[in-house]
Amino acid sequence: MVQKICIISFDHWNYDKHIVTALQAKGIDSFHIKIGEFKYKNIGERIGNTFSKVFLGINPKLKKRQEFILKSLQGNGIQDQILVINPELIDKEYHLEIKKFTHKYIAYLYDSMQRCPIDHLLDGIFDEIYSFDKDDCKTFGFQETSNYIYFNPKEYDNPTIVNECIYIGSIDERLEQVDQIGQFLKSQNRTFAFYAIGKKATWYAFKNRFTHQYKTITFRRNRFTQKETLQKYNESKTLIDIVRKNQTGLSFRIFEAIGLNKNVVTNNAIIANYDIFESKKINLLKDETLHSNDFEFTSNEYSSDLQHKYHLTTWVEKVFKV
Repeated sequence: MVQKICIISFDHWNYDKHIVTALQAKGIDSFHIKIGEFKYKNIGERIGNTFSKVFLGINPKLKKRQEFILKSLQGNGIQDQILVINPELIDKEYHLEIKKFTHKYIAYLYDSMQRCPIDHLLDGIFDEIYSFDKDDCKTFGFQETSNYIYFNPKEYDNPTIVNECIYIGSIDERLEQVDQIGQFLKSQNRTFAFYAIGKKATWYAFKNRFTHQYKTITFRRNRFTQKETLQKYNESKTLIDIVRKNQTGLSFRIFEAIGLNKNVVTNNAIIANYDIFESKKINLLKDETLHSNDFEFTSNEYSSDLQHKYHLTTWVEKVFKV
């Protein structure tokens, strides 16, 4: 009998949809409830929600989104497995209702417990909890996994190189360190492209014209599509990976680098504990002092075994036991 598996997430960066595709490729009946796809019924409902948030301090949309999940499950019936990504975005009472629609309820944490705690959900709600954060796995007994390569590496062979280095990330506390790296690369006459993306991009770009605080960063309000991101990465030799505070897991940027066969310069010390560090294509920044050899590498490619180990097809086999 064909298994039925549901994925529930916001999928802000469009990574999660690939899990469904990988499951379907295995002949599994799988579908995705993308929480962010909830829409207001009409303009009146939108205005009412805004009024409630501003004057009453209550956001009805949060409840409606969770009811949207239940309604979607009602239309698709009982599932063999349900995976919720970043479960802290759903209230406990709704988790208990969602769990009634499945034989096995699983969670995957994209962020650390320090950044996105789920302490209120640790009392037996989930049958299994997976995390990419090694420290959280040790502390809370989560099952360790990682993020994954979500594309076919063969589709990105033989790229035309435009830049030596590239960084694409959100507008956050990492800007100062990213700009420091950009200033160093500029002094070395190395080509690079650094992008910081978010709703505050217009303000940062305007302010930068006068303060020149972040001279080497281009600010964008709109995200690149996933295809555009991979294309820009593929046109570069080295991906810059600067992690946020309280993160010890590996970002998707690392797995995009493995799939695209790119070098990595990162400040994430935990990467030295992964087998991919042995590939000699990853350099760890140990302090804020940059050196020319931080951007020089002794290997040309990751092994096919590593690419297979960290590919999504292997990931779904591990998490869903299929």
